[in-house]
Order: sequence, then C-alpha cells, then structure tokens
Amino acid sequence: MVGEEAVTMMDPAGLKAIGAGLAVGLSGLASGIAEKDIGAAAIGAMAENEGLFGKGLILTVIPETIVIFGLVVALLIS
Repeated sequence: MVGEEAVTMMDPAGLKAIGAGLAVGLSGLASGIAEKDIGAAAIGAMAENEGLFGKGLILTVIPETIVIFGLVVALLIS
C-alpha cells in the first residue's frame, strides 16, 4: 500500500445539504439587511405621520417572503 494516493469522493447528499443551507442562510441574511433599511424608513415616516403605520407594517413584512422562497428552494434541493 506504499505509494498509493488516497482518493476522496464527494457525497452528493452532503453537497445537497450544503446547497440547501446556503439557500436558506443567504436568503435570510439578505432579508435581514433589507428589513433593516425598510424598518428604519418606516419608523421615520411614522414619526412624521402616524397614519402610515399600516403601510410601514406591510412594507416591513415583504422581505420576509424572500426567506420563504429560500426555504422552498432548500426543500426542492433535498
């Protein structure tokens, strides 16, 4: 056995798990960044006009749908 090189193989199930994790993780990160900016703008708008609470709430919830899409992709991968 001297002189033989070890051959490593990539497991397809492991690569699927990495892809699913990346889909959920990166979509969650992007959603958090987007929600931070939208939330700050919504609070600023509501400070000037309290009637904008409903619109600010809806606009704050919209980026969370991106995480749901990431979860769907992860489920389709695995």
